[in-house]
Amino acid sequence: MKRILDTHALMVFLEREPEFEKVEALFVAAVEKNNPLLMTTVNFGEVYYIVLRECGSEKAHEIEKIIRSLPIEIVDVDVTLAKEAGRFKATRKMSYADCFTAALAKVHKGEVITGDKEFKEVEDEVKVLWIR
Repeated sequence: MKRILDTHALMVFLEREPEFEKVEALFVAAVEKNNPLLMTTVNFGEVYYIVLRECGSEKAHEIEKIIRSLPIEIVDVDVTLAKEAGRFKATRKMSYADCFTAALAKVHKGEVITGDKEFKEVEDEVKVLWIR
């Protein structure tokens, strides 16, 4: 099963917040099984802008290098994914970026890795692995 990394989970890992070990263990398992976690370009952009806004361009560049070294496959958004995200946004109370995570999980029949409570909105359609 494909695992889909939400912005929240990646930020927990990068900022070494409580429960970061759970995300770290998922990265280790991804390497061992040669099965990278998936993340959309939208969610990558969300992480990038958060770091850029809070810490500046030097730190954002450093974080980008770290992300690219992790077992994460960044998936470009196509029309199918955009339509599915749009459907979630139109029918659920979720941020637009979270809708892309949910859409990627739906399209790939995968499991979202998150601690973001917004994903309770889609548990009837998408499997969620809660890190908190």
